[in-house]
Amino acid sequence: MQATAGDALIVLDIGKTNVKLALVDAAGRQLAEARRPNAILQDGPYPHHDTEGIWQWMLATCRGFAQQADVSAIVPVTHGATAALVDDDGLVLPVLDYEAALPGLDYAALRPAYTHTYSPLLPLGLNLGRQLAWLQHKHPEAFARARHILMYPQYWAWRLCGVAAGEATSLGCHTDLWDPVHQDYSPLVARMGWEDKLPPLSPPWAAIGTLRKDVAEATGLSSDCEVLCGIHDSNASLVRYLGRDTLGAPRTVLSTGTWMIAAAFGTGLDGLREDADMLANTSALGQPVACMRFMGGREFAVLAGDQPAACSYLQLEQLVARGTMAIPCFAESGGPFAGRAGRIDGPAPVDAGERFALATLYCVLMTDYCLDALGARGPITVEGSFTANPWFGPLLAGLRPQQALSYSDDGSGTTCGGWLLRYRDATPPGATLAKAPRALAGFDAYRAAWRAALLEPVAAAG
Repeated sequence: MQATAGDALIVLDIGKTNVKLALVDAAGRQLAEARRPNAILQDGPYPHHDTEGIWQWMLATCRGFAQQADVSAIVPVTHGATAALVDDDGLVLPVLDYEAALPGLDYAALRPAYTHTYSPLLPLGLNLGRQLAWLQHKHPEAFARARHILMYPQYWAWRLCGVAAGEATSLGCHTDLWDPVHQDYSPLVARMGWEDKLPPLSPPWAAIGTLRKDVAEATGLSSDCEVLCGIHDSNASLVRYLGRDTLGAPRTVLSTGTWMIAAAFGTGLDGLREDADMLANTSALGQPVACMRFMGGREFAVLAGDQPAACSYLQLEQLVARGTMAIPCFAESGGPFAGRAGRIDGPAPVDAGERFALATLYCVLMTDYCLDALGARGPITVEGSFTANPWFGPLLAGLRPQQALSYSDDGSGTTCGGWLLRYRDATPPGATLAKAPRALAGFDAYRAAWRAALLEPVAAAG
């Protein structure tokens, strides 16, 4: 769609930690924003998302947005590994949290080989195929009653406009449901008998319908307001780096938040390893992208503590000189070292600043490790929450002089990605800020010691 003066878009951005609504005009300027925590409810048959709480909050927030601009479209952008089972009236089961334990199912015997999906076998419910198989096993009657299996962005699109659709970026997010090479369903879908429940595919930018009458009345938005199919959040962050029809030249994008996801454009899939949580995501253009990730935001928070305070450059130098380092991992799921119990070697941090420094050094080293494993090439752009850390980019750039590094000045690449789905011919707003390398004395030796520690026998988590 061409940008029109006075036109605006609402981006519904559901991350694992927070839910955000952003009102963005046709020029890419953010006019308003609202946030709320993304709570996981413990009532019911299993831990699940507070979909009704999000819905009521969204309706109320949209009422305010409707008074500020002429909203012509809404686009849902959500985290991955999540799906909704619905019939014509709504959910037949609560939307399962992907961090829930799913006992009593031999999923390894069901799933396709890694070479069919480039989706690693992950713990808990991080493989969406495991969630669906577990729900089918534990709640067979409700599962059978479902008319549609909807990926999470498309669930919200369906609630808004009543049209069911499928979409490849969410289907291709370590679900075991998708073959990224052939851009088609994996053998698991037919094996489990799910074909008839998966609706027709649409591209993420497709307007699949307009607001239902009751939604328009509840929000004050026009009944002509279009609902876009929607997209997986990490892939939304990549949209601004895609050509109109191709992935373009080699480059690396770090999508940061709860997850740190490294996407290496121009890297083949042959070097991906299942045991390192390496995977092929599917871009908005329907092309495979080699990726590797760890729970960078989650692990940073664990190491930095409940009341983080930014560190000084001197504190970074002091930790390196003392040999204080964090050895992975500090999250319960995901990443190349999932299942290991994290530990701190050397003298422990003494205050909040040193804890922030330790968390920064840890995330820099983990990111550098992932980029080496991927064989990532080309310039590096950092998107998302880690751009607020003044040391992360310069220190990473110092370790990778062959790759120029910059920060996006868009603190939420997901919002920009959602906006670009509506205005595909527009120039993305904002710019990138080059980050000059900063060299810490002894950092190369510190990195070598950290990598050597990764090879030592370690205790399992838990």
